[in-house]
Amino acid sequence: MLLAVDLVILTLRAGELHVLLVERGVEPYLGRRALPGGFLNNAEEDILAAAHRELREEADLDGTSLYLEQLGAYGTPGRDPRGRVVSIAYLAIAPGLPEPVAGTDASGASWQPVDAVIAGRLRLAFDHDQIVADGVERARAKLEHTSLATAFCGDTFTIAELQQVYEAVWGVGLDPRNFYRKVQGVPGFIAEAGPDRRTTKGRPARLFRAGVRRTLQPPITRPDL
Repeated sequence: MLLAVDLVILTLRAGELHVLLVERGVEPYLGRRALPGGFLNNAEEDILAAAHRELREEADLDGTSLYLEQLGAYGTPGRDPRGRVVSIAYLAIAPGLPEPVAGTDASGASWQPVDAVIAGRLRLAFDHDQIVADGVERARAKLEHTSLATAFCGDTFTIAELQQVYEAVWGVGLDPRNFYRKVQGVPGFIAEAGPDRRTTKGRPARLFRAGVRRTLQPPITRPDL
């Protein structure tokens, strides 16, 4: 049995949720898009350390500077034609990530809209469609009960920018006044950062930063669809 790590790296681009995909440069699935990842280097390599290494090698990202959590284990027999491979998937989130550079076994790398994967318009290698769907659902659920949304933002942000995170991840539009009221009603979720940001018209927008709370009480729940 072989052990691997796969990375669901999410960011917002032009107000839309994107996932980092690589174009495989080797068999199996030569030329197909897939999640960045790879096998552990040896039996002594720690799984989390392997995830950090793959982040550096596949996306030139420092795992200590972004949100990273273990998503789950994927080991269905036949998921990899090379043999029995169990993959530990990680969810990584960061704001404003740059254009990616392909890793050693990839011929290309690009940000792709999450909706294209979940809707089946973009089919991925292995079982990576399912891993992406699981990662997005994890993010959607955690936005309700944790401060994860701030991981998509910069060091400072406006409430309008925070609302764009919720709308992009949930895939729904939100009423600005209602959203502002809910955010301000969660003690410790965000904190004023100041000074205000000057906009092209109207009053300057108030700036905030992530607060001390990691669990939201009351939660900010998804609207009924």
